[in-house]
Amino acid sequence: MRDYSLLGPDAHSAVERGLASAEWYRTPVERKRMKELMKRSDGPAIRDTVIWIGLMVVFATLGVLWWFSWRSIVCFLLYGVLYGSGGDSRWHECGHGTAFKTSWMNTVVYNIACFMMMREPTVWRWSHTRHHTDTIIVGRDPEIVAMRPPKLGHIAANFLGIFDIANAMRVMVVHSLRRMNPEEATYVPESEHPKVYRTSQIWLIIYVATVAWAIAGRTILPLVVVGGPRCYGAWHHLMTGLTQHGGLGENVTDHRLVTRSVKMNPVSRFIYWNMNYHVEHHMFPLVPYHALPALHAEIADDLPPMMPSIAAAFAEFGPVLLRQRRDPEVFIHRQLPGTGSPAAGYSS
Repeated sequence: MRDYSLLGPDAHSAVERGLASAEWYRTPVERKRMKELMKRSDGPAIRDTVIWIGLMVVFATLGVLWWFSWRSIVCFLLYGVLYGSGGDSRWHECGHGTAFKTSWMNTVVYNIACFMMMREPTVWRWSHTRHHTDTIIVGRDPEIVAMRPPKLGHIAANFLGIFDIANAMRVMVVHSLRRMNPEEATYVPESEHPKVYRTSQIWLIIYVATVAWAIAGRTILPLVVVGGPRCYGAWHHLMTGLTQHGGLGENVTDHRLVTRSVKMNPVSRFIYWNMNYHVEHHMFPLVPYHALPALHAEIADDLPPMMPSIAAAFAEFGPVLLRQRRDPEVFIHRQLPGTGSPAAGYSS
C-alpha cells in the first residue's frame, strides 16, 4: 500500500531516492523558438475572459428572470459549468502567471476563480508549485486525484463536487481559526499563513451571508448563483482532470510517462483553456495557454501520440483504475518515440 500523505514514509522515501525536486526530462527546443512560445500577451486572455464572464452574467440573469422553469434550469446548468469548471482552468492558468501579460490581471482573475472553486489562493498557489515540481511523486504531490488503489466512489461523487466542497468548507473553517493543516505547512511558508487566515475569514463571511440570505428569502436561488455551481457545475473539470494523469505511472521524472494530452472539441477547450495539451504544459509550464497548440506542433515527434478524444482517454485508463483496486501495481506503460527512453524507476 502506498502512503500518499506528505508526512508519511513514502514522502521520506521520495527524498532519499532523489525524486523530490528532481531534474525532469524536457524535449529539446531551440532557444529562440522557446522564447517566441513563452511570449505573453494580454489579448487572448482578455478576449476569453470577457466571453467567459459575459456568458456567466447572461446565463445567471436569464436564470434568475425565468426562475423557476425549465428555461431557468438550462441557463443555470450552462452557468454552472462556466463557474464550477471554467473557474478551475482560470484559477490554474492565472496561478501560473502566464494567461495575461499584465500581472494584476492574472492576480484579479486568479482570486475570483479561486473563490469560485473554493480554493484558498495562497495555499493552492504553493500546492500547485509542488505539483509541478514533484508531479505524481507519491508522498510529495498534494494534487494526485486517482491514488492506488483508487477510491472510485469518492471520485464519482466529486463529479458533483461532494467531497471537494465538504473538504473545502472544513479547511476554510480551520484556516479562519488561524490554524494550518500539517501537510499544508510542508509547502506553504510560515510568512504566508496570515494571508491564508485573512482570506478564509472573508470567504466564510460571504458564504454564511449567502446561506442566511437563502434562509431569510426561503429560496435556494442565492446558493444556485454563489457556491452551488461548485457542485452542479463541477463535472466537466473533473472529467477533463481525470484525463491528465489517470492510470499512468508514478515516481518517474519524465512528464511523457505520467501525463496525458488529449484532443478535445472547441467548447471543452474553451472551458479547459487548452489544458488538454497537458504533457506540453507540464514540460514547459511558462508557455501561455494560447501558445500550447504551437508548442505541441513543435515537440509532438518526441511525445506519445495525443489521445484522439476524451472518450478514448477514459477507455484507456478506466479499466486500469478498476484493475488497480485489486492490484495497485498495475499502470499504463507509455511507449515513447525513438527519440527517448523511459526514465529510471519507470517499472517500479
